Amino acid sequence: MAKPLAKYIDHTLLKPDATQDQIDEVLAQAKQYGFASVCINPYWVVRAAASLRDTDVNVCTVIGFPLGANTTQTKVFETGQAIDEGAQEIDMVLNIGELKAGHDDHVRADIQAVADMTHAKGGLLKVIIEAVLLTDDEKVTACKLAAAAGADYVKTSTGFAAGGATVHDVALMRQN
Repeated sequence: MAKPLAKYIDHTLLKPDATQDQIDEVLAQAKQYGFASVCINPYWVVRAAASLRDTDVNVCTVIGFPLGANTTQTKVFETGQAIDEGAQEIDMVLNIGELKAGHDDHVRADIQAVADMTHAKGGLLKVIIEAVLLTDDEKVTACKLAAAAGADYVKTSTGFAAGGATVHDVALMRQN
């Protein structure tokens, strides 16, 4: 039997001006509808984990968000802290500038370091590639690097760059 649609939804509030009341509303909605996860900024992980403790809704947070330009060491530290505080899922932004510069070894190592920390602590890693900023060849490369580095999933966008996911991008990512 197929899962209900709600179990495929990551209910997300990543606005920089999100308030505690808004976070609490998102958490209540996630419990009410049984979403797969709630994705919030790292500051709210402890609150979300406490609120969702007795549910099957996962806590997801973002790392290197929204630019992906944090150092690898910062991303790894943030990942470990987030999981220790109750996150089960990590959405990291890959280093877009390094990808565009063709520094594939750096991009792979960056993802792999976060993947290693995430998996060592029992979490799930999703890599955001910010597809709207990439050529098709770069999208393919990003997907292949993420897979080789141990990412569990690849996502199209942060929602902060102009434009969003396209059918073309999803098809291209699925093929690679």
